[in-house]
Amino acid sequence: MRRALVGRVDLIGGGPGPADLMTVRAYRLLMAADVVVADRLGPFEELRGELDAHVEVIDVGKRPGHHPVPQHEINELLVAHALAGRRVVRLKGGDPFVLGRGGEEVLACEAAGVPVTVTPGVSSAISVPQAAGIPVTHRGVAAAVHIVNGHGDLTPSALEALADPTVTTVVLMGVASLPRLAARAARHGVPGDTPVAIVENGHTERQRTIRSTLADVVVDAVAAQVVNPAVIVIGQVARAGLLLPTATMLSESVT
Repeated sequence: MRRALVGRVDLIGGGPGPADLMTVRAYRLLMAADVVVADRLGPFEELRGELDAHVEVIDVGKRPGHHPVPQHEINELLVAHALAGRRVVRLKGGDPFVLGRGGEEVLACEAAGVPVTVTPGVSSAISVPQAAGIPVTHRGVAAAVHIVNGHGDLTPSALEALADPTVTTVVLMGVASLPRLAARAARHGVPGDTPVAIVENGHTERQRTIRSTLADVVVDAVAAQVVNPAVIVIGQVARAGLLLPTATMLSESVT
């Protein structure tokens, strides 16, 4: 029963990295795959050894400035293997529908007549700040979250969110664009003392947290030699001391 008579594609969210933060459904689908098309981030390296020997693994992971497999080719891979009768798992870090281009892959499968399902994952937009003791919402502090793609420019709605002290702005894939984002926010009138936290390598042994303000974050990030993967949190929830520190929270503050 491992191989389906008709191929299919399962998009699964791997969560922020550790295998035990995947959902049970995602794990089961991964273990039933004939082909795994995997991103760079996520729990795949930890789980690779559990796959059967026949499983074909295709690495399509993107790195800053290095995208070896364009998205349209990823779509074609998924469709081709499914049409050949294989059960394909597209393993993504975080959640497939949170800046993961999962919607594009669903559309490609549907256009080709390939059955496709999506299994959600724990998004790094929420889980990585949490690992550093930062709640993206907190009663009396922040009641809304705005998630921003760091590769793009700040939209009017993103600028309004940054200027609203009751909204938390979470920037994914934003390390390289941080100077541009900070400058644009400052020109829009966002206060320079707005707290900012950069959580690097969340949920790993290399995790650390750099706390700063909007006015100083670019200089502080350079001084700390911040690298991807990192999640940037802007807003009052990012201020130091909001929550009491606990021994279970893996974070290192750099000032």
